[in-house]
Amino acid sequence: MTQTAAARPLTPATVSEAFTQRVGTAPEGVWAAPGRVNLIGEHTDYNDGFVMPFALPQRALLAARRRDDERWRLVSVDLDEEHELGVDDLVQGSPGWQSYLAGVVWVLREAGHRVGGADLVISSDVPVGAGLSSSAALECVTLAALADLYDLEIEPLERARLARRAENEYVGAPTGLLDQAASTLCRAGHALFMDCRSGEVEQVPFDLAAAGLELLVLDTAVAHSHVDGEYGERRASCEAAARVLGVPALRDVTDLDAALAALEDEVLRRRVRHVVTEDDRVLRAVELLRAGDVAGLAPLLDASHVSMRDDYEITVPAVDDAVTSARAHGALGARMTGGGFGGCIIALVEHGRAEEVGAAVAADQTAAGHPQPRWFSAQPSAGAGRV
Repeated sequence: MTQTAAARPLTPATVSEAFTQRVGTAPEGVWAAPGRVNLIGEHTDYNDGFVMPFALPQRALLAARRRDDERWRLVSVDLDEEHELGVDDLVQGSPGWQSYLAGVVWVLREAGHRVGGADLVISSDVPVGAGLSSSAALECVTLAALADLYDLEIEPLERARLARRAENEYVGAPTGLLDQAASTLCRAGHALFMDCRSGEVEQVPFDLAAAGLELLVLDTAVAHSHVDGEYGERRASCEAAARVLGVPALRDVTDLDAALAALEDEVLRRRVRHVVTEDDRVLRAVELLRAGDVAGLAPLLDASHVSMRDDYEITVPAVDDAVTSARAHGALGARMTGGGFGGCIIALVEHGRAEEVGAAVAADQTAAGHPQPRWFSAQPSAGAGRV
């Protein structure tokens, strides 16, 4: 039996009902923002490079209503927790799930937007700690709700940037723009090709079914977190390498061999090699999807995983074993997706085989002493908005 990302149904009606029970009145509306899978382009976003994520059907739903005071009631249906904050409680570095919501209030006010109080009741079926951007879903759905409630004119890309700033400056996680952009900008049936320097985006058709394929997402159940030293260390290494090479960002490296020769530190050489070759893989992937060649992505997925494993050193044994197992059981290509040190893999499989391959990988994982995975077949879905 498929181990799905959600063990219970999650609908706008159930979140609206939860709001009414908690607050005592109906919400003004319900908003949604999805998790995401990064098809290819890992750790390239904060190097001003290229990424290509797509949104998942799994999403955060938020029911909301304005208040007359400058206080915010934050309720998690999933955790059965409630916090109430005033302006003086909007403190950077505050811990807990509520910081992702409070951070959005903080960043909107810091940016000069007039945001008053609100009751916010949230529930999500995006797996936490799986590298599927559960935190970005919380931020982007909160921003979508507050922007609508308070008639804020904020363009979609700017919304993504504000949500990222909330995660960077309020939560304290040094993430790039990929997660929030995907949760905000993605369209159903498409992957989002994004230039992280210019902000230019292209909605690229990503029709798995027409190609006779499925994309298996398997959560290894090895949790990861962006608020740790490893992610920050990778980013700092890239910035250090760019300084040595005299370029604004690693995206600007045009001669990889010359760049590697100019770096004395072997760790920096590996980090640069991953970023530069990963950017190239994204550009090649875009060309394939424009041509409708979904199956052609397979060797790029494989190469991306090897690069993350050997050069960027962000995989762990359970993830590497899951990729190897998926390939052994018939996947055309597979790789880790997300920030690393745990989380999910994706595998391109023939249509109708996602369940079979997922079950086989799960059996191998448990036999090897790894945690029991969960898996599902992913469909490119819509970004944040009112539902």
